[in-house]
Amino acid sequence: MDFLHDNLAALQRHLAFVAVDETIDWSLYVQVFSWSVTLFESYLLLRQFPLYNKTAPPAVLADHFKPDVFEKSQKYGKHKAKFSLFSGLYKQIVDTIQIGSGLYYPWAWMFAGQLLLWAGYGSEYQITQSVIFVMVLTYTSLIPSLPLSLYNTFVLEEQHGFNKVTPALFIVDMLKGWAIGIVLGCPLLAAFLYIFEWAGDRFVPWLMAFLLAFQMIMVIIYPTVIQPLFNKLSPLPEGELRGRIETLAGKLKFPLKHLYEIDGSKRSSHSNAYFFGLPWSKHIVIFDTLIKQSKPEEVEAVLAHELGHWYYLHPTKLLLISQLHIFVVLALFPAFRYAPPLLRAFGFPEEVAAHPPPIIAFLLFQMVLTPLEAVVSMALNAVSRRFEYEADRFACELQTQLKAEEMHDMGARLAVRSLRCTSRICRRCGSIGCTPRITTRIRR
Repeated sequence: MDFLHDNLAALQRHLAFVAVDETIDWSLYVQVFSWSVTLFESYLLLRQFPLYNKTAPPAVLADHFKPDVFEKSQKYGKHKAKFSLFSGLYKQIVDTIQIGSGLYYPWAWMFAGQLLLWAGYGSEYQITQSVIFVMVLTYTSLIPSLPLSLYNTFVLEEQHGFNKVTPALFIVDMLKGWAIGIVLGCPLLAAFLYIFEWAGDRFVPWLMAFLLAFQMIMVIIYPTVIQPLFNKLSPLPEGELRGRIETLAGKLKFPLKHLYEIDGSKRSSHSNAYFFGLPWSKHIVIFDTLIKQSKPEEVEAVLAHELGHWYYLHPTKLLLISQLHIFVVLALFPAFRYAPPLLRAFGFPEEVAAHPPPIIAFLLFQMVLTPLEAVVSMALNAVSRRFEYEADRFACELQTQLKAEEMHDMGARLAVRSLRCTSRICRRCGSIGCTPRITTRIRR
């Protein structure tokens, strides 16, 4: 522990200028880099548009796409790309107004303090004020994003035949999400800040342990407590499909405990399957849309791919990568912890900037990390795409009763049903984030 602390202290000495340098315009820095990331992503999206004007599918998919279905796929892909382009620029403009005005974040902090005083508590209850501050930011930021959610659900997905959400269900889901955010988010944030305060300058390992423990707890309570609030999980009935899946799990010694069917058709006609759980107790969930749209062997092929992720320890590897990412972020934060110039740059009054509350310093620090987070995102997308290829290869090699060509045919048929885009700019996949295109996966 002392070795870690000594090395982190040395890092802070190299970054000591952050706490005293008044010449750095942190607000401008954040806006320039965030706009750079947004414009780069917009450029990649624009490069994608000519591909949506193609009138024929790639040769490898020609036998699976009927002309009218391919036309629908192209229209759906183009519509989603236009929406992504608009929503990305829209969100960036909103962020620019909030940051550039120098009013939004200081207002949220002062408003949280006023609510605290109204409840009969003073400024010494800083953790409570910090929790209120984050809730104010969270729920006020939902206001400008609500039109995007409405359009995506009731226009984009509706026009292309995928939406099953009613206005009433949309409102109920939104209210449930807000309630869960309060019930889970408030204690989590309070505990985070308490550990930070209690551990002092040795907070890094303690916070990492706390966040890891929280992730493990969520693995347990999400499927048993949270998921049932939105969807109904029912045991998969006995039959050919269940038998195939249990046989597949047995081959791999996959610790299958429960096999569920979920009512995904309640919200969308898109289909999916996934697994979750602790290392010694796994649960498989299959969307009812996948079961209705597919033959048993097709569902088996999808699950063979998902179990490939388990076999190659992809979730564990991603967890380790995320822990490394968290460590780097927490290790850099102390340099920004006591940095009045940082708060002044974002419009906070002197009485707040002189003694920076940890939550404000951490929030602004996260903004400063925009360039680093963009690089991390690209790296994670590249890793995820590699994992997808590995899982595809595993599924083909595993199924001795299915030829690789048949596995590819199943993947192609599933892509057709989802009107999935058949062509993408490769750099877009690496930079913005997407699953590999179906043509590339088949060729591999």
